[in-house]
Amino acid sequence: MTRVLVVGDIVTDVLAVYSGPLSAGSDTPARILVTPGGSAANTATWLARAGCPACFVGVVGDDPAGAQRLSELAAAGVDCAVRQEPGAVTGSVVVLSRYQERTMLCDRGANARLSTSDIDRAMAGSAGAVHLHLSGYALFDGESRTAGRHALATAASRGLTTSVDAASAGPLQRVGGPAFLDWVRGVDLLLANLDEARALVPGTVDRAGPPETLARLLAGYAKHAVVKLGAGGAVWATGEAVSRVPAQPARLVDPTGAGDAFAAGLLAAWCTGASPADALRAGARLGALAVETLGGRPG
Repeated sequence: MTRVLVVGDIVTDVLAVYSGPLSAGSDTPARILVTPGGSAANTATWLARAGCPACFVGVVGDDPAGAQRLSELAAAGVDCAVRQEPGAVTGSVVVLSRYQERTMLCDRGANARLSTSDIDRAMAGSAGAVHLHLSGYALFDGESRTAGRHALATAASRGLTTSVDAASAGPLQRVGGPAFLDWVRGVDLLLANLDEARALVPGTVDRAGPPETLARLLAGYAKHAVVKLGAGGAVWATGEAVSRVPAQPARLVDPTGAGDAFAAGLLAAWCTGASPADALRAGARLGALAVETLGGRPG
């Protein structure tokens, strides 16, 4: 039985992990892998890893990459409500990973074709779902934004709880924090890392505040807000009430997908009645596993 619907992107990641300075215009030694990726698809696989039945909703191309990405989701125990778009190519991302930072070059490909019909079909086939999680990437792109907002509205109308991951600071700055907050206003849970939270809050003075202040501000738009702090742990705000937990100790290999894993651990716990502090701890445990693994999926 599907418990969580996860809506958003699925891509092929070309991951380059390097340790020295990047030599612009020249060569930099790196370890390079081709791996499955996409924030929403990653979250769905980590949900399955946590024992929470999940269904991924998205679009791939009718190409070998799309078929491979779907095969990987099935092998991970994730149900799929995915349309293969004729003539489209499956999305791809070049990920440059160094220590705690990763820089991404993104080609959304077929992900931009996500439609309201895709959402409706997935909803119709997932009668047992209790929660819908939306990756912010679906909202950044004007082509898929209507589908993303439709997913949130339809889920709420059917009594599902909802969550949104703010996904990436750069696109947030391009679309504007106030616009994004308007699109997700009223969701049950909004997740953002520290850079994303600062991109979201409206005032420059507020952006300089501590994570607890940022989380409280974001909780004015969602019922609950979480600010992820990497090695600094995470903060959960509900109104003025704030919980904070430390990160789990981990050996850093690659930060790719750590936020997706954190979201999955948190949601798997919260959807079964865990307190905010316990949900944060569950997220921290999966986040720690993710940074010890190359790529964005469970090892």
